[in-house]
Amino acid sequence: MAPTGTGRFIAFEGPDGAGKSVQAVRLADALRAGGRTVRLTREPGGTHLGERIRDILLDPGPTARCGEADAFLFHAARAQSIREVVRPALARGEVVISDRFTYSTRAYQGYGSGVPLPVLEGLEALSIDGTWPDLVVLVDVPVAVGLARRGRGAKEEQTRFEDRSEEHTSELQSRGLISYAV
Repeated sequence: MAPTGTGRFIAFEGPDGAGKSVQAVRLADALRAGGRTVRLTREPGGTHLGERIRDILLDPGPTARCGEADAFLFHAARAQSIREVVRPALARGEVVISDRFTYSTRAYQGYGSGVPLPVLEGLEALSIDGTWPDLVVLVDVPVAVGLARRGRGAKEEQTRFEDRSEEHTSELQSRGLISYAV
């Protein structure tokens, strides 16, 4: 169910290390300077539950999680964010800027981990319940650039996809498996 307010929902997507977070903050700052009220959020995260799920996802644990478990976790965080953050802000007329959205789940858990797209689409329908971004901004860089940038970031913020070899990541991107339907 889409909100009836005058707000706008913008999602930034792209591979890790592309600069999504930086660009999302820059856009938020520019919109605020222009007098708009902006709510900046991230996935997973943005709510108490979402941040706890983020901690789980970033913890490799003693055994690897399957793609299906990750998909459930991402969609649980997303469902909470849509209902607690996104819809209320849109109803108040705010601009919501999200660092990632459901397209990342399709790329990483679908194409990257092999979770069937119809399964992800069903979880997506439940979690977002018709609340789609008005605009999706794809920030893209060559694989080597993204990996080099992420290599400089905090190790605890890196995902197991980044821990894989550059060859594996390059293969996924060259096959269109780390790309975004925008």
